[in-house]
Amino acid sequence: QVQLVESGGGSVQAGGSLRLSCAASGYTYCMGWFRQAPGKEREGVARIYTSSRSSFYADTYYADSVKGRFTISQDNAKNTVFLQMNSLKPEDTAMYYCAATASACNTWSQLADNYWGQGTQVTVSS
Repeated sequence: QVQLVESGGGSVQAGGSLRLSCAASGYTYCMGWFRQAPGKEREGVARIYTSSRSSFYADTYYADSVKGRFTISQDNAKNTVFLQMNSLKPEDTAMYYCAATASACNTWSQLADNYWGQGTQVTVSS
């Protein structure tokens, strides 16, 4: 069982930046972030292949709504991924959840299949 610990949420004005971190306690093949705003469906935000055994290692994928503003990266030595969020908009306000999988990660659904963090709130005011 892999534990995920998130940090870095908070409140910021529109146009500002935040960085989220997610540390994993064990092996992961892929990690990423989902978000869910009140009354809305959960949305995949960004994912990255974290296993150096994978031919997709370090490949990243983003939701269209965050492309060009958010960047996912990793520190393999610390089993940690980061989500740098720039040019934040009020519509980015949501609970952000870290997710990880030890297997396939070709879709958001596959990433959502295994391990989850507790969530961290991001609030962007206009």
